[in-house]
Amino acid sequence: MGTQRHFRPVSECSSENRGNQTVAADLDGTLLVSRSAFPYYMLVALEAGSLLRAIILLASVPLLYFIYLFISESLAIKMFIYIAFAGLKIREIELVSRSVLPKFYAEDVHPESWRVFNSFGKRYIITANPRIMVEPFLKTYMGADKVLGTELEVTKSGRATGFVQKPGVLVGEKKKAAVLREFGVNLPDVGLGDRDTDHDFMYLCKEGYMVPRTKCEPLPRNKLLSPIIFHEGRLVQRPTPVAALLTFLWMPIGIILSIIRVYLNIPLAERIVRYTYKILGIHLIVKGTPPPPPKKGQSGVLFVCNHRTVLDPVVTAVALGRKISCVTYSISKFSELISPIKAVALSREREKDAANIKRLLEEGDLVICAEGTTCREPFLLRFSALFAELTDRIVPVAINTKQSVFYGTSARGYKFLDPYFVFMNPMPTYEITFLNQLPTELTCKGGKSPIEVANYIQRVLAGTLGFECTNLTRKDKYAILAGTDGRVPSKKEKEKENEKEKA
Repeated sequence: MGTQRHFRPVSECSSENRGNQTVAADLDGTLLVSRSAFPYYMLVALEAGSLLRAIILLASVPLLYFIYLFISESLAIKMFIYIAFAGLKIREIELVSRSVLPKFYAEDVHPESWRVFNSFGKRYIITANPRIMVEPFLKTYMGADKVLGTELEVTKSGRATGFVQKPGVLVGEKKKAAVLREFGVNLPDVGLGDRDTDHDFMYLCKEGYMVPRTKCEPLPRNKLLSPIIFHEGRLVQRPTPVAALLTFLWMPIGIILSIIRVYLNIPLAERIVRYTYKILGIHLIVKGTPPPPPKKGQSGVLFVCNHRTVLDPVVTAVALGRKISCVTYSISKFSELISPIKAVALSREREKDAANIKRLLEEGDLVICAEGTTCREPFLLRFSALFAELTDRIVPVAINTKQSVFYGTSARGYKFLDPYFVFMNPMPTYEITFLNQLPTELTCKGGKSPIEVANYIQRVLAGTLGFECTNLTRKDKYAILAGTDGRVPSKKEKEKENEKEKA
């Protein structure tokens, strides 16, 4: 290699006057705090593949790490890729890369590397990871202009073979070759890396800086170029080998506990369920003073909530200690059957939905999640204004949840499993805050438009929860997470889709 260059630590790299310059950076251990890509391969194996594939990947860790450390870094990465990707549809990998991985990558960004990387006018990533896995996050949230990564072999039917295209895994000399192919004679001004195998491409750069192996706190997520409002996947924690092992060991216990928590409470009165929650480890915090039940001949109160999980209306009823009804935009027939409260699906036909809501209010209290879909992060989606036209007895309800192992929401998965995943957490926590009923002057009866009422309630709930209001909708969420418009397809539409896939 000739004369060895000594690379200074990244902390000594100036971020001033870099707007017209180019940076080329490694990913794992450089732009990310973690030096291991295992958690992200695990997420692809689990979310685009199956639980069995994820378990096989976890069981392979000792062998793969041994190969990585003592035999060949490139071979170990090839084996990771084969186990995680072989046979998967490219479309599924792309969806997981866009909807699941960004949340975990965003929680793992190295602050000092980001300070430097973000100061450059042109930003390139050179990584051994499959490009398809990392590109959505790096371009959207870190402003990368181009990602040079390992390319997967793909069959004519659009599935990954598990093998990689030539020149192979981008490690060592192959990273150097990739940089030369991309830049030619106009080589990058700065190269960032964290290990010896990065030196090959860093020698080509005018300046080179190493990221030391010292512990540091990841960059706060709000410092990235865009906030992560929507994300998918069932796992709350980044699945390191230890975290994944503990999660898989907990699953059988969690499934049994979840079934008990769901079915034991169905036949019980809501005022009793609040006590069974305590016995079963479900933490329910109730704040504020809800209104009393409606008197005979009086229409019910409309409780307008933000939406965190499918169980929001049920837990609201438990917090009230009485039966209420709810309307929802999508609910499976099975969930509707086992729901302990009356659940009516909205059709998205304005007149029909308005008639249903009016009828239910005449029968008693009603809860509606005005966002139309769940949001995991501290943001509120745009509120539907339909409810504001139908009653002036409106009580805003702020809902927040804490889930430590599994998320109880899904855009791509089986929605009927959502309540079970919520209750599979060791100690799921719900915080329900009942706010004061809207005064007449803030309702449509007082001269306000439905949109003004909906926006006011959104702002009040956001202020109570410490969340941020957005204009995003259910349609936006499903376009990002599932590549659909969020509608629940009919049986005929499902059959047509299956026929297309077979063809």
